[in-house]
Amino acid sequence: MHRAILAALNEERAARRAAVVVTELATGRQRLVREADAGADPLAGDIERAIVSGKSGIVETAEGEVFLNAHLPPARIVAIGAVHISQALAPMAKIAGFDFEIIDPRTAFASPERFPGVTLHAEWPEDVLKARPFDPYTAVCVITHDPKIDDVPLISALNTGCFYIGALGSRKTHGRRVDRLKEAGIPQSSIERIDAPIGADIGAANPGEIAVAILASVIEAFRKRKMFAERRGETAAA
Repeated sequence: MHRAILAALNEERAARRAAVVVTELATGRQRLVREADAGADPLAGDIERAIVSGKSGIVETAEGEVFLNAHLPPARIVAIGAVHISQALAPMAKIAGFDFEIIDPRTAFASPERFPGVTLHAEWPEDVLKARPFDPYTAVCVITHDPKIDDVPLISALNTGCFYIGALGSRKTHGRRVDRLKEAGIPQSSIERIDAPIGADIGAANPGEIAVAILASVIEAFRKRKMFAERRGETAAA
């Protein structure tokens, strides 16, 4: 790989953005297609499919075969709340291939003793997000039941376009949450992206079962995400 392409690819990786290296098999010529530019590329459809699936492969074009090497950021789950559900979700997320971390300013809950081997941020979400902002490859699970902790990351997730956003609580609790989000200026169309009550509807009744339901919804959202279609729709609407 040419040094300039490698440098550009590493820049995208560091920023947690997807990119595809396109290699012409007959000539060896290469170019880097950033996720933000994929829709305008002559191979837009193939590149977008590679980014959504995360799979690399050979594609036939009018000029010959090309190899699309997809580079995606590791998908991660960020749990807002060091609670029993998070204790169950942490090992499940790892087994499923997701990076996992927890944000909770309550140091009595967010302790290494309760979460061995888990990335913990025992700080307020607004402070953590300055250094580790959300992105489209992040799933945010809000599960503290405390608006002082939950609302800031929830708003950030909606503004960032995280691939999954879920919030724990009854419909009555979510109704109050919706009122607060509207007061904060979040449009109804964005609020409707929140999966609430959080997780797949499997009748989950305890923390372990709720964690299973959350992980099922996260996996479904990641594998069925339609980022490019949504972006094109937003562009057309603008």
